[in-house]
Amino acid sequence: MKLSAQAIRDYRPPAGKSDHIVFDEDLSGFGLRYRDGRKTWVFQYAFGTGESRVNARMTLGEYPALPPAKARETAQDLYAKVRLGQHPAADKKVSRGEARNTFGRLVRDYLEFKQSELRDASYVEVERYLNRYARALHGLPATAIDRKRIADFLDSIARHSGPVSANRARTSLSALFAWAMRKGLHDSNPVVATETRKEKSRHRVLTDPELSTVWNMLGDGDYADILRLLILTGQRAREIADLRWSEIDFDRDLISLPPERTKNARPHEVPMSGAVRDILKARTGTRDFVFGVGAGGFSGWTRCKERLDRRIGDELGKPLPHWTVHDLRRTAATRMVDLGEGPHIVEAVLNHVSGHRVAGIYNRSLYKAEKAQALSKWATHVLAVAKGKKSNVTPIRGRA
Repeated sequence: MKLSAQAIRDYRPPAGKSDHIVFDEDLSGFGLRYRDGRKTWVFQYAFGTGESRVNARMTLGEYPALPPAKARETAQDLYAKVRLGQHPAADKKVSRGEARNTFGRLVRDYLEFKQSELRDASYVEVERYLNRYARALHGLPATAIDRKRIADFLDSIARHSGPVSANRARTSLSALFAWAMRKGLHDSNPVVATETRKEKSRHRVLTDPELSTVWNMLGDGDYADILRLLILTGQRAREIADLRWSEIDFDRDLISLPPERTKNARPHEVPMSGAVRDILKARTGTRDFVFGVGAGGFSGWTRCKERLDRRIGDELGKPLPHWTVHDLRRTAATRMVDLGEGPHIVEAVLNHVSGHRVAGIYNRSLYKAEKAQALSKWATHVLAVAKGKKSNVTPIRGRA
């Protein structure tokens, strides 16, 4: 019979059969399956010849949710594909497999592989670009990530976070796809031939009035304490944001960063000035991380920075000239030299390795007293600059 709505209403499947298919008389392979009180549209066909011949059946949808005309149209399309030598059931299975193999899954597997290879600080940066920046791509099939999509993604990062972040994201993505190709998980590296942006060397050093404004507009909370510690110590942002209580020794007034937490993979000791000690002593917590509320330390940089910039703009009637969190490190280094500290002492404070050090005799306790003096002098200057500034602000708080 021809499977129409009227014919289906009139048809009664054979008595005693719990699973029965009635096929359409006009379109080969198109049928309606009666099973367990439900009616389901199917299309079945044979593919191949001889010993390689296989029978395939595809489910199209349930009747009456899928009406006869729509079901027939779908079956006609499938019939045409079979006549052209295609295997639509196998193609559908492959498509479903590709849909499950998402870019997010690829990122997860790659980060799991890299976690044992990279130092903590390096892993955090790679994870940030692939998991946080690229989160909008995670739900897409990995095969859908092509050069145009990567180029658009990098353009977006460049607009919102600058060329440096775009280039770092590009490097992380390229390494990911190179690994995926080696593992047979992707056929190409879509990052190849995308734009590498020109990076401008930054020289931004905050003036004393700007430093005072930032300090006094921070308020309270994780982000405020982190930025004040960055100002006072000149350390890298993640070194302070991911600070552990186990790295803090109040008896010796010392922060000791292990090699896996520093950029140059060297252990680094940061003497605590009184101001640094006061900030850390005022904090409470029983877990290892000093900042944040989760297991991964502090997050929320962009949101908190935007709120701080808006607050400063409202207070001054105009925003500060563009500045970044990293500029605080450059400011501390430059101003310590201005205050009379030798460049080699400042480099020791920053954990830089350069020509000011004699190769082969580096010792992490080298200049310990000098570093403590430089940081104490700098803290005194910062607090003097900020003294007497008043601002009724609400806390700026981040969350992990």
